[in-house]
Amino acid sequence: MTIRVTGTGSALPEKKVTNFDLEKLVETSDEWIQKRTGIAERRVSGGETVSSLAAEACKKALELAGKNAEEVDLIVVATCSPEFLLPCCACQVQDLIGASRAAAFDLNAACSGFLFALDTVYAYLHSGIYQNALIVGSEVLSKLVDWKDRGTCILFGDGAGAAFVEASAEDIVRDNGRKAGIECMLQGSDGAKGMVLSCEERAVNNAFMPKQPTENPYVRMDGQEVYKFATKQVPACIQETLGKAGMIVNDVDWFILHQANVRIIESVAKRLKADIAKFPMNIHQVGNMSSATIPVLLDECNRAGRIKEGDRLVLSGFGAGLTYGASVLVW
Repeated sequence: MTIRVTGTGSALPEKKVTNFDLEKLVETSDEWIQKRTGIAERRVSGGETVSSLAAEACKKALELAGKNAEEVDLIVVATCSPEFLLPCCACQVQDLIGASRAAAFDLNAACSGFLFALDTVYAYLHSGIYQNALIVGSEVLSKLVDWKDRGTCILFGDGAGAAFVEASAEDIVRDNGRKAGIECMLQGSDGAKGMVLSCEERAVNNAFMPKQPTENPYVRMDGQEVYKFATKQVPACIQETLGKAGMIVNDVDWFILHQANVRIIESVAKRLKADIAKFPMNIHQVGNMSSATIPVLLDECNRAGRIKEGDRLVLSGFGAGLTYGASVLVW
C-alpha cells in the first residue's frame, strides 16, 4: 500500500512584526536576535485564529490535491494553542471547510505535533480504516507569549500548514525507481525533561478547595536545556529512522526540519555530516510556529518547485514534552 502526501497548503497572518518592532517592547536588538536565532521577523495574529488559519491551509491543500472537502475522511489538527478546550479545533475546521463526512480530533505534541499527527494518520490509513486525511499544524502562539520576556517573545510566530494524505492499493514508482510514499517513521518522548519548556493551563480551583495563586499563563523556557536536547536528539532520531529503513544520510535529498533556531539546524546538519544546502529554512521570515513550522516549510518548498517527484525527504523536529520524531518519505 502507498500512503503519500498529495497536497499541501499554508496560511499566515497578515501582520509582520520585525525585530525592530520588538526593540520598542523589550531590551533587545535586531543584531542580537538574528545572531542567536536567525529570525528577522515573524507573523502575529491581528484577529486570525487557530481554526481560521487551519481552515485556510486545508482549503489550499485540498485544491492542490484536486479534492473537495466532502471527500475528506479524517481531520487531525496538531496544536497547543486552541481558542477553545471544547469543541476541539479539528471540529471547527471541519465546519469551516464543509467536510461533513470527516471524523475530526486534535492532537498536542507541541512543536512535534505535525509529525505525531502524520504518524497517527499513517496508522489509520495503513489499517484501512480511512482512505485519506487532512493533517494540520496550526498555532497562534502570540497569545501565549509574555511580550515583556525577551527570552521568548523574540522566538515565536503564528501560522498554519496542512497536508492532504491519501492511501492507494497500487505502488507508485517514480522515474528514479523510488516508490512514492511514507517509508519509515519514529517518534519519542522524554517526559522527565518536560518542564524545561512549559505553559500552564488553568489551575485546579473549585468550591471545595482553597483559592489557588494566579497561574502564569505564558510560555516559560530554559533555552540552554532545550538547545542541548535538540542538537543531540534530532540527529540521533534521524539516524535511527534512516537505519530502520536501511538508508543513510546520503540517500536523502531534503531535510525539512522544525524551524526553531538556525543554530540548531546548522548543528544537526554538522552532526549528520550533511550538506547544509539540503536544509531549506524560512525561520528568517516566520520564526518558530511550533506545530506549523514543518508543514508551512513543506508547502513553501513544494509550491516553489524545489521538491521534485522521486525526491526523498526527512521531516524531523522536537518540542515541549519533551517530544521528538522523524518521518522518511518519497515525494
